[in-house]
Amino acid sequence: MLAYIKRIRDLREDHDKTQQEIADVLGTSQTMYARYERGANEMPIRHLIALCKYYGVSADYILGLKESTN
Repeated sequence: MLAYIKRIRDLREDHDKTQQEIADVLGTSQTMYARYERGANEMPIRHLIALCKYYGVSADYILGLKESTN
């Protein structure tokens, strides 16, 4: 499993957000966001950047390149 799949789900759950709320932040549908969390679709870079800004974490963290959120 790709590291970002677990990380984006964990971040969403840790912030008590629904898939729909995060999809709204990204300007996409809940269905498409759910596909990112399942690994059925790759997430576009613009969505990765938006999630980093929204959660205040680095892209390296979401991508699994480092363990710390800062």
